Amino acid sequence: MKPAPPETHTVRGAIELFPFQAVEQLAPLPRAFYQRDTVRVAKELLGKLIVRRFPDGVALARLVEVEAYLGVEDPACHTFGGRRTRRTEVMWGEAGHLYVYFVYGMHHCANVVTRGAGVPEAVLLRGAVAGTVAPPGGTVRPLGDDRLFSGPARLTRALALDLRHNGVDLTLGGEVFLADDGWSVRPDRVEALPRVGVHYAGHAATWPLRFVLAREAVPGAAGAAARGAAGQPAAVAPSRRGPPAGAPKTPGGGRSQGG
Repeated sequence: MKPAPPETHTVRGAIELFPFQAVEQLAPLPRAFYQRDTVRVAKELLGKLIVRRFPDGVALARLVEVEAYLGVEDPACHTFGGRRTRRTEVMWGEAGHLYVYFVYGMHHCANVVTRGAGVPEAVLLRGAVAGTVAPPGGTVRPLGDDRLFSGPARLTRALALDLRHNGVDLTLGGEVFLADDGWSVRPDRVEALPRVGVHYAGHAATWPLRFVLAREAVPGAAGAAARGAAGQPAAVAPSRRGPPAGAPKTPGGGRSQGG
């Protein structure tokens, strides 16, 4: 057994507080957003909001760290080599669905499926800045310490996401979805680094497919961001966009963890 998915990016500070009415007006990202190049989707997910509805309110978190997994030709991906199992079936389906898997016998990791049916790629949601809880007709309350969202396992635990949410259609605006509230991210504020915990993937372990939002770009952020053991990008990810089975790709996780 490997250690729990590591915390690799900690940004102190909280995002804006949203009144319940404003949260209710947030619309889910359309399917077309996810039906694109996985690396592009990963970069553009930075700054987007995760909206999690509960019976007594809504939790929000702004994404600051993600990892791209490029499918059948990505040794770090669950679908590497065309692997198709009951566990990975969601990845082989239409884009815009949530792919949640259980790892280490104790943690859950959440990914968003990209591209389209038959092209099993995804983006792992690795970290976010603390959100808010907005109870209907009540006072908006901070959800808690933003460290709750640092690392894929902490993120899913804080938002109560587990295997029950595997396969959820994120475009329907149900109990969990991703939204764009107009908050923009400058390209020069996005860092590309090697993915975490995929040492078994050989040369693919050095591909800079982990995208991190620089702390200076996050509202209210302070303090340094932990970069993880990988350090600076060690290689350039292979150029892609060939036939579904002929380009390096990978979903939200490695064999035992996606990042």
